[in-house]
Amino acid sequence: MSGANNVSQSGAVYAVLSTPNHAGAERHDFDRCATDEPSELSAFFNWRSINKKMEHKTGGVFKNRNLIVDLLAICFGIGTWLGVNGTFIQLPLLVNEAPEGWSLPSYLSVMVQIGNLGPLLYTVYQKYSPWKLNDGFTIHAVLAIGTMSCLLTAFFYNRTASLAGSEHSVALFILTIFTALNACTSSVLFMPYMGRFKEQYIVTYFIGEGLSGLLPSVTALVQGIGDTGRCVLVNETESGEAIYEKQTEPPLFDTRVFFLILFGLMVLSYIGYTLLNHLSLAKSEYAQVTVSKGNKYEYGQDDNQPQLQQLTRGQYNGLLLLIGTISLFSNGMFPSIQSYSSAPYGTRAYHLSATLSVIANPVACFMAMFLYFTSLRIIYVLSTLAALLTSYVFITAILSPYPPLYDQTAGAVLVVAAWTLLVGIVSYTKLGITTVMRAQGGQSLVWVGAITQLGSAIGAISIFFAINYTRFFQSAESEC
Repeated sequence: MSGANNVSQSGAVYAVLSTPNHAGAERHDFDRCATDEPSELSAFFNWRSINKKMEHKTGGVFKNRNLIVDLLAICFGIGTWLGVNGTFIQLPLLVNEAPEGWSLPSYLSVMVQIGNLGPLLYTVYQKYSPWKLNDGFTIHAVLAIGTMSCLLTAFFYNRTASLAGSEHSVALFILTIFTALNACTSSVLFMPYMGRFKEQYIVTYFIGEGLSGLLPSVTALVQGIGDTGRCVLVNETESGEAIYEKQTEPPLFDTRVFFLILFGLMVLSYIGYTLLNHLSLAKSEYAQVTVSKGNKYEYGQDDNQPQLQQLTRGQYNGLLLLIGTISLFSNGMFPSIQSYSSAPYGTRAYHLSATLSVIANPVACFMAMFLYFTSLRIIYVLSTLAALLTSYVFITAILSPYPPLYDQTAGAVLVVAAWTLLVGIVSYTKLGITTVMRAQGGQSLVWVGAITQLGSAIGAISIFFAINYTRFFQSAESEC
């Protein structure tokens, strides 16, 4: 999403420039990531390089990239939210063994929020400590924590202990905190790390991040969690009235195997990052950038990137506020209200909206490889469209169990289409904002990650209290 197919039609395109906090930086403070400095003459005749780049984008998206680095970036992105997504997807089986029953999700949501201490502590340490953490080694540690958490969860998810006089899934709680530590910290660590690569590779990283939700969903479908069951005649009353009972088939494999599969995917992600960080093939795809301690970036002029204007302070802060608001709804609230919004239209509508919306995330990021942008105008238009769709799904959720057209096929089609489009548009917009912020250098991507996590936490806590302590949301019962 580094440019537009037609600059004149998509508005201003924001290039890679340094932020003011680099103005006084000394050259010896930086670790050079690329040495192919363009001459002043090539910078003067940059229209030729812009036209060449536009030709690459329209004539063949794969010409200006290394597909091996793309694959490694995707593997790296898979290791972001894989463990957290997998834990929540496995809830239909976990609640059968957990002493908390169906209150388990609310406990796990709190554990995930505790995981936000990771990005908070990392950001504060990098900001105020004179000794900056090496992001390469830190990512190794974070990925190792996430990988081991998945492995240990496979064997200890059903271990309980007594707390405050009652049994609780203490092992699962603790392991979920460490799993969330990996996921939440990825926003302020993994994404900024990708800033040292050429702009197009952040798109494939986001494809991997989308797959961190899709792959556990597909695994769960194979497992049989998505089975909606069937109504079976079990008895008749004396008056001849039929009595039906919903029955579901047992899963193809148990929770332990599920988490072992996630462990294997985390190992794949760890290997992907290790190769991405050490292979000379990958380092040759670095942007022309200098990286100082604390994940601060300063970009030079690149023949493959148009050098245009820098964001104003108002635009910069506005985009941070926008991505925080988007994250508040998309990461914090949407997962909690989706069942209220779509279940009243039937079990099939609910599972279609859940499945297609999960697929929409990586698909939108994949489309960005061909149709990507850095136009504020497009970002604002897409945000407005997302706001309208958000209003619709919230209306259907609040009016549950009798939302508009709940007993008609048109209503089911509308709600499934709304959820699919909403998640796709939100994913596309977030990637556009991230690309624009990457272009501003400095710690912009760190700020994007921090604001994303802050918005997600506020949204999750708000919707938790709204669902559990108000009467705004009423669930639709599924009966035979």
